[in-house]
Amino acid sequence: MSAHRRQLGATYLLMLFAVAALGLGLARFGSLWATAAQREREVELIFIGGEFARAIASYRAAGPAATRDGPQELEDLLLDPRFPFVRRHLRKLYRDPMSGQADWLVERQGGRIVGIRSRSARVALRRSALPGWVDSGAAVPGEARHADWLFRPDDGAAAQLGRLPR
Repeated sequence: MSAHRRQLGATYLLMLFAVAALGLGLARFGSLWATAAQREREVELIFIGGEFARAIASYRAAGPAATRDGPQELEDLLLDPRFPFVRRHLRKLYRDPMSGQADWLVERQGGRIVGIRSRSARVALRRSALPGWVDSGAAVPGEARHADWLFRPDDGAAAQLGRLPR
């Protein structure tokens, strides 16, 4: 076997190792990118949940003093049926950033909406320092899923969340 032929075999092996190393690097990058994308979607989910919490608090505050009930449907936040003029508590029904659709799980009490949840069963990356309008009622604290996060107004929600939308 000539020296030239052995050199071609060594180059071939070197290229195989280079391709394998490049593949491993790209796999690691893809994993980091997916984690960063999920963190961004979680930030958006918390923001949108805050918008819904503010809207529900605004709906309750605008009602008659005797009854401070929440809306019956999410669409009631878009156009409050209790008023003869246009009264909006929410500008649009936001989509769930985890599913990409406006398919929220609605929490009710006495037929009235008290909060919303995402339908995502993925494990949440963010597990602490959640805002006051997020109730993380996970059975196991370290295993919180996005569907465990209940977005609802809390006491003092208007002060904590800033101005109420009109």
